[in-house]
Amino acid sequence: MAQTDTIVESKTNLKEAVKEPPMFKLIYLNDNQTSMEFVIETLVEFFEYTPTTAHDITLDIHESGSATVAVLPYELAEQKGIEITLAARSQNYPLQIKIEADS
Repeated sequence: MAQTDTIVESKTNLKEAVKEPPMFKLIYLNDNQTSMEFVIETLVEFFEYTPTTAHDITLDIHESGSATVAVLPYELAEQKGIEITLAARSQNYPLQIKIEADS
């Protein structure tokens, strides 16, 4: 019986120790060379936005100079940022992506 009590206690302590990972904003920065069509394509491909939503986000990036396109755990935000940057460079676009902690 004591062994069962110990296992239950360990699981309880483990649940208390596990925390959600901190979240980070993935931000697209506007530039004068990356086409709006390319930005829309990346939002649809990498984040599964509908074309209409991707278009609205792209207009926000264009008009505001930048926009948060996703809030993700750091590793995922970093990976998406790298993949999108590589896609942009392969098309000779200077698209810049910034990652910052979500407050």
